[in-house]
Amino acid sequence: MNLKKKKNLAARTLGVSKDKIIFVKPRLEEIKEAITKQDIRDLHKDMAILIKEAKGRRKIKKRKKKSPGNIKVKVNLKKKNYVTLTRTLRRYSSELKKQGKLSKEELEEIRKKIRNKDFRNKPYLKNYIKGLGGRQV
Repeated sequence: MNLKKKKNLAARTLGVSKDKIIFVKPRLEEIKEAITKQDIRDLHKDMAILIKEAKGRRKIKKRKKKSPGNIKVKVNLKKKNYVTLTRTLRRYSSELKKQGKLSKEELEEIRKKIRNKDFRNKPYLKNYIKGLGGRQV
């Protein structure tokens, strides 16, 4: 007996895939007589039509989303900020070296500090250079 149409109807009515519909063998005659969606719903309620359980992760309820406080900053953004700050500070310090306001040793020391992220921004670097030799920058 071909119950393909009944399986399609049951899948549409119960909102699941055709593969998940199971007909109970002793009650196939009742299922064969079902015509409407309501008949299918009644047979499902009477346990003549069963639905297979979901397997694996789908069985577990969806995980709770993380709150905004727990979302971490992307690594690429940190790197981008580091690169832009480093380039700015290096450009500024090399400009001071060209003007003769910094010696070669001081420039090397400043570049090491820039690499270690000792300066948050350009004003911090200016402040540090003022403290080096009391120079006006």
